[in-house]
Amino acid sequence: MDAVTLSIPALIAIILVALAFDFINGLHDAANSIATVVSTRVLPPAYAVAWAAFFNFIAFLFFGLHVAKTVGTGIVEPSVIDPYVILAALMGAIGWNLFTWWLGFPSSSSHALIGGLAGAGISKAGLDGLATAGFVKTSVAIVGSPVTGFVLAIILMAVLSWALRRATPFLVDRGFRHLQLISAALYSLGHGGNDAQKTMGIIAVLLYSQGHLGGEFHVPFWVIIASQVAMGLGTLMGGWRIVRTMGSKITDLKPFQGFCAETAGAMTLFGATYLGIPVSTTHTITGAIVGVGSARRASAVRWGLAANIVWAWIFTIPAAGIIGAGSYWLITVLR
Repeated sequence: MDAVTLSIPALIAIILVALAFDFINGLHDAANSIATVVSTRVLPPAYAVAWAAFFNFIAFLFFGLHVAKTVGTGIVEPSVIDPYVILAALMGAIGWNLFTWWLGFPSSSSHALIGGLAGAGISKAGLDGLATAGFVKTSVAIVGSPVTGFVLAIILMAVLSWALRRATPFLVDRGFRHLQLISAALYSLGHGGNDAQKTMGIIAVLLYSQGHLGGEFHVPFWVIIASQVAMGLGTLMGGWRIVRTMGSKITDLKPFQGFCAETAGAMTLFGATYLGIPVSTTHTITGAIVGVGSARRASAVRWGLAANIVWAWIFTIPAAGIIGAGSYWLITVLR
């Protein structure tokens, strides 16, 4: 297929669609950052979303752009990327995100974008269009990130429970109400650092495909700021349907458990972002919440709901990929 060259207005329109995805990502994933502090009543919802949105926005000050590079050049071969592939990928991701948001399921915005991008790339160039190493690395993280969050949460619960074995429940509860503000801030930093970079990568590779970045792929500063602002604004809007699922339906949380879940999730996200792996913040915090619940007793976790969420995870990449592939076909037919 011939190279696609967009007019400036058309290019701006697709960038705005990408930022709309980023906004929906923040809206959809607000629950990841605030569910535990809301469910433990450390902060009321309005203050919690403002707290999370602030740390979402400033995340670019603390992390490199390794995830943006992976999304921009490591999922689909750069030679396959064109504006139609990007637009179809965004349509696949946004469509699946809105569907799972409506259901109240905490599925992965990240993997919806990866699935949409892969589906659109395959629709254009077949399986050869995939950058296999990056796609496999990201797919493995579907299992790796929640398992890591789960294990770290159990370890933190065990270590802190032993260290505080002589403390009264009242002092533990009061102390961790303050500490949970820190753990929520750290998790929001990890969320903003990993998730906003996915949109940065999409916009940057779009600009690269149109020759606006010169000969070398990089992420312009204005793309960084625009992506962080869009995600922060989405977080401010909140994702209340998913907050209820994440914060109370999976397991009942106290400030101590909330701190352990958020800290375990933050540690996982920090490591993944450093390694350039676009993991799911939703998978990560859900795994951590299940971890703190099961550390108390297995019956504390509502395993039926957790299983339903796992099914949503499994279907995310193929479902978004099908929507992305169909969107690419439709765009090319109608153009």
